[in-house]
Amino acid sequence: MSSTLVDAPTRGATSPSTASQRLRDTMAAARLSFTWLGVRKSLTVEQKNQAADSFGAEGKFLSAGKKLLDTSHPAFKAVTAIKGRCLSYWRAVSLPYPEPGIRLIRQQGINEFDNQMASFREELLEAVDELDRRYTELRSAARRRLGDLFDASDYPVSLIGLFGIEHEYPSVEPPSYLRQLNPELYEQECQRMQVRFDEAVQLAEAAFTEEIAKLVEHLSERLNGEVDGKAKVFRDTAVTNLTEFFERFRSLNVRSNEQLDDLVQRAQNVLQGVEPQQLRDNSSLRQRLVTQLASVQSSLDGLMVDRPRRNILRKPR
Repeated sequence: MSSTLVDAPTRGATSPSTASQRLRDTMAAARLSFTWLGVRKSLTVEQKNQAADSFGAEGKFLSAGKKLLDTSHPAFKAVTAIKGRCLSYWRAVSLPYPEPGIRLIRQQGINEFDNQMASFREELLEAVDELDRRYTELRSAARRRLGDLFDASDYPVSLIGLFGIEHEYPSVEPPSYLRQLNPELYEQECQRMQVRFDEAVQLAEAAFTEEIAKLVEHLSERLNGEVDGKAKVFRDTAVTNLTEFFERFRSLNVRSNEQLDDLVQRAQNVLQGVEPQQLRDNSSLRQRLVTQLASVQSSLDGLMVDRPRRNILRKPR
């Protein structure tokens, strides 16, 4: 069984069925979930009626809620930031799968993924400890801000244990016992799983195509033209986000679309060895990249327009 998707630059796309089988052979399903304290609560019927009276409205036609804690507090933002980084990491090292909450990661990357999830959990514990130390302060602030809407029973005694990050590796293959118990059902499940992995290939193609199209368009827009006689200001990330995409594409590409592979390689060749500061300092280099990226962007637009319509109702996650 192969342990990598791409060991070298792609040498041509494979058929969808081959790409689908490669996913099944080299990838593992990973599910990420969170335990998270809710900070919003609906008003009671009496409270909604009271609020509606001030507008001359009927309470049953009013939707209203209250915010229990100030999520803009630095201690709360520190907790939320960990969740955001955890989700970003999961998506960066995985491919979409047509089942909610599941993505595909490389089997050879499971140990690294485990270690990173453990690191996020450790960070979260420390951040929640700090948040809990500020909890009395946050509740006091909520009491002042909510006035008569404040209800002490809305607040747990402590925040410890109310935030968590969990991950698992659910099986997405038919259970082997079905082979003996019901061969016909086992075959049906095998076919169903094949369809799902075929769809996963399509989702991966769509996600990669849309991502690089947006990145190329953004960089082109920042490089092209002037503002008040000066070149447009752009951040380093306009370039580095693309170089990070190239690495991720190399690692996760399923080699199912030769045209996409070629376009990614063209974009990578355009930016080969180019540093953000060079683009700020060298107007001729900047203009050359604008012209070359415009050609890539045009081809990407055509690829998205010409992409066959598929029976996929879910958006890539």
